[in-house]
Amino acid sequence: MNIKTQEISMSILKDKGVKLFIKRIDQSHEYISGNKLYKLKYNLLEAKRQAQSTLLTFGGAYSNHIAATACSAKESGFKSIGVIRGEECFPLNHTLNFAKEQGMEIYYLNRDRYRLKNTDEFICELKQKFGDFYLIPEGGSNSLGIRGASEIIDSNDVQDFICCSVGTGATISGIIRSADGRQKVIGFPAIKGFTQLESDISCWSNRSNWELINNYVCGGYARINKALLDIIYTFYETYNIPLDAVYTGKMMLGILDLVFKDYFPRGSSILAIHTGGVQGNKGMVERLGIKLPS
Repeated sequence: MNIKTQEISMSILKDKGVKLFIKRIDQSHEYISGNKLYKLKYNLLEAKRQAQSTLLTFGGAYSNHIAATACSAKESGFKSIGVIRGEECFPLNHTLNFAKEQGMEIYYLNRDRYRLKNTDEFICELKQKFGDFYLIPEGGSNSLGIRGASEIIDSNDVQDFICCSVGTGATISGIIRSADGRQKVIGFPAIKGFTQLESDISCWSNRSNWELINNYVCGGYARINKALLDIIYTFYETYNIPLDAVYTGKMMLGILDLVFKDYFPRGSSILAIHTGGVQGNKGMVERLGIKLPS
């Protein structure tokens, strides 16, 4: 893939003597953008190797992963099933409507049942209901997803710091694996509290060149505030870079605040990974009636 890396010019960066670049993996595919393309890559190959015809995965009603898996399945000749956290609601939101247009069968679970999604007993129940399938965990978070995510960073990415937003932890684990010894990887979680997340990343990456900074969740998952909106508008209007309100917008809010607070030494360089997910902005617009790029 021919991925563009875009330098950002801001007075705060010049004043602090720090360079900021954004790796635009969000431009890798119109619908399977960003980290989703990487995390699905080897899962799709494995499903084909096993001669499976159906993919089954999990996600919320506005999940980037659900949308990307539905599109990937259609393009690759698979049937797909999306197990959705929450109650059925009509009309369908943009994400689920798109997934159904791609041929995905939608199956709803209440939140208590959804918590059982990783148990063997529940997977057996799903197989009794749907027949055999290739299981892709929520967010594509398995060893094959991490293997794909490790390909996000290549030999051209020589910056001192690598930053990315964090959901399930698979993407940052792959990035940590592929970063060289002198680079530090910084993750910006989208949710409050990350003890289990840290444990998962430690297990998946088996390295110590990383840190999670949890100060920029803006009140919690899918919550927003004026500072976050200002960052999103600035990047779209000034640099033509659409950020989403759940993940990449909060990452960029965190990076610029850390620059202001002198977290990054003068003369250092930062690579921010644009992990895509802008389709999720349409859900925020539907729910909150605000203006966001999509």
